[in-house]
Amino acid sequence: MDAKDLRNVALLGHSGSGKTSLAEAALFTTKATTRMGTITDGNTVSDFEPEEVKRGGSIQTSLVSIIDGDAKINFLDTPGYDDFLGEVVSALRVVEGAAIVVAAPTGVDVGTERSWNMCESSQIPRMFVVNRMDRENANFSRNVSDIQASFGRQCIPFQIPLGDAQDFKGVISIIDPPTDIPSEVADEVASARERLIEAAAESDDELADRYLSGEELSSEEVISGVRTAVLAGQLVPILATSSAPEAIGIIEFLEMARSFLPSPIDGKPAVISKGDEAAEYQADAAAPLAAFVFKTMADPFVGKLSVFRVYQGTIKSNSEVWNSNQEQAERIGQLYLPKGKNQDNVAEITAGDMGAIGKLNTTLTGDTLSTRDSALKFPGIKQPVGYFRMAVTPASKDDLDKMSMALGRIVEEDPTLQFSRDANTSESLITGLGDAQIEVALEKIKRKFGADLRVKMPRVPYRETITKIASSEYRHKKQSGGHGQFGHVILRLEPQDRDQGFEFATEITGGRVPKEYIPSVEKGVNKALDEGSLAGFPLVDLKAVLYDGSYHDVDSSGMSFEIASIQALKQGLGDAGPVLLEPVVKLSINVPDAYTGEVISDINGKRGRILGMNPDDGTTIIEAEVPLAEVQRYAQDLRSVSQGRGTYSLEFDHYDQVPANLEPKVIEDAKRAKSEE
Repeated sequence: MDAKDLRNVALLGHSGSGKTSLAEAALFTTKATTRMGTITDGNTVSDFEPEEVKRGGSIQTSLVSIIDGDAKINFLDTPGYDDFLGEVVSALRVVEGAAIVVAAPTGVDVGTERSWNMCESSQIPRMFVVNRMDRENANFSRNVSDIQASFGRQCIPFQIPLGDAQDFKGVISIIDPPTDIPSEVADEVASARERLIEAAAESDDELADRYLSGEELSSEEVISGVRTAVLAGQLVPILATSSAPEAIGIIEFLEMARSFLPSPIDGKPAVISKGDEAAEYQADAAAPLAAFVFKTMADPFVGKLSVFRVYQGTIKSNSEVWNSNQEQAERIGQLYLPKGKNQDNVAEITAGDMGAIGKLNTTLTGDTLSTRDSALKFPGIKQPVGYFRMAVTPASKDDLDKMSMALGRIVEEDPTLQFSRDANTSESLITGLGDAQIEVALEKIKRKFGADLRVKMPRVPYRETITKIASSEYRHKKQSGGHGQFGHVILRLEPQDRDQGFEFATEITGGRVPKEYIPSVEKGVNKALDEGSLAGFPLVDLKAVLYDGSYHDVDSSGMSFEIASIQALKQGLGDAGPVLLEPVVKLSINVPDAYTGEVISDINGKRGRILGMNPDDGTTIIEAEVPLAEVQRYAQDLRSVSQGRGTYSLEFDHYDQVPANLEPKVIEDAKRAKSEE
């Protein structure tokens, strides 16, 4: 397929707006499928994973290829739910155009806004598709007004629908209007046509002069001017469709995508480097290979399936390529064109097109495949960072053996997930964008790799410290025939400033404790720091001073003094005013101005302290310090108070004392958790 006849288009929009149904209708209309699947029946081409069927919505990006006349359109059907945002980010890296799908009954939603903003930041030409026009309460004019109010007057209808809701029966093109326009929409079509001609003229100085002088522009000039404006992002078409069951407006939608969205030759060039130098790729099948892997799927039978976009050159089955990121040769077996859960075998994939390869050894999402000689490289995908953590445990010993492998494979498939171990609590943690994403990951792990894993909220890594100076004495004496054991230490415990850590000192004079036993005393005190007296949390920020003691010429030993110092520290804690410390994190929250009050109120309710607020073009960045225990589920909380429009980042800042009224509950919970273990 020649690159000029290809279109790579991301289907974006709010969850439930009808992206998958639109792709399904396009497949059926172009006779790629013999029947139109539905979300309700769970038999659509792009939502083929059992987890998608169960939820009735997309959880990953699927490649849906449409042959339309002499053109091919690669649609990337993306999820609309926030937890799977990484899939959208990856898809937008490899397309030249986007179709933002809006559900006609509900109009512009938070997912619509996010899709628009992501296209803006990526400088991707786009169109709106007002889908589900046959549904109750669907109204095209209301949606147009809604879109224009949200995104600007450059968004204009390229079609006028014949009827709304149950009366929707077709669309009239404004670009190329028919001769027999129904009288009930004639005035509306004429008005929209005038606005379109005006927009076309604005894209070209020569056309503008002729238009302003009253000269009539030809249809070819209007179409050319409009296409120029759409490619430049100065004009955004609004279309009307009903994807199921009649598939009204689908042929026209495909025609618009083919005619007005950019081909790989027209699109904004991708950044590419050759060594330390910037390079320009050419959408030329004969040039040296440069392909980018934008998605990895884990399959228990096929192994890894790497989905890629060829930017230049040709990749062929049964060949060898060079992974520029891993600096490894990769053997290419059979190439595929993904078609839902099935794959069609293809011999080669050329510049501008997309496909998949199975069983690559080292290749990961974000890697570049090229020739060893050219060693071209694309920058990696900047994935959204998640801060929602859950502690993960195996359901049985058999699952323990599979856990690390399964989590490693699922992280390859979804780079927004992270698997780590918390040294403070000894828990295995899985971190992502939200609970739905982690729930889906665990379901996939069980289905694909047979590992049954459970999750729970992670333990908060509390600490204990002291607030008063106290002395403590312990005499370890044991007689058991032959040499006995004797060690006698007197310690002074002193509080340190926060985050100053532990310090050991000695004030022994006159050899009351011989020098050779002092390291054993320090070793014993260090061991005792592992478990405080309140709830068994590690001790921090205290100083232990050995200032007196005694020994026995025969029975004393390093072990005896180590035991004595452990017990001396434990006994002395009660008199030293022990308190609990909790980790405090720094939150940076970005929300539209309208939600600032709700977010601040929520932070105050979480014992947070607002550090500052910075307005930034319609949004506010709120900086705050909040105890970690209060924000373990902040992904959900922020989504709720900001209607899904807020984002945040989180990092550990310092430890602070737990309020006295909350301390008993923390201690009780810690003791109960320990007894359950």
